[in-house]
Amino acid sequence: MPRRSDEKTKRPKLKTKKFDSKEKFFRKKSCRFCLDKTESIDYKDTMKLKRFVTEKGKIMPNRLTGNCAQHQRKIAAAVKRARYVALLPYVGE
Repeated sequence: MPRRSDEKTKRPKLKTKKFDSKEKFFRKKSCRFCLDKTESIDYKDTMKLKRFVTEKGKIMPNRLTGNCAQHQRKIAAAVKRARYVALLPYVGE
């Protein structure tokens, strides 16, 4: 069936907000493992790993935690190991 091209079927344009530079200032988070010069991330240290896991059990992204890519990969591997050994839950409460 062909579409009608009258005014009633057209969607209204969404209004966009103007960008205010004062509201959108973000400070670059630094990797806490690089600052401490930590050599390894241990999967048995559950208190440290719980900081990088949400309440639902998901691994937090590095843009929220501030970790560098190298340490974010190590954290993800450590969390997955800890889940496998049942030190961390796969799913939150």
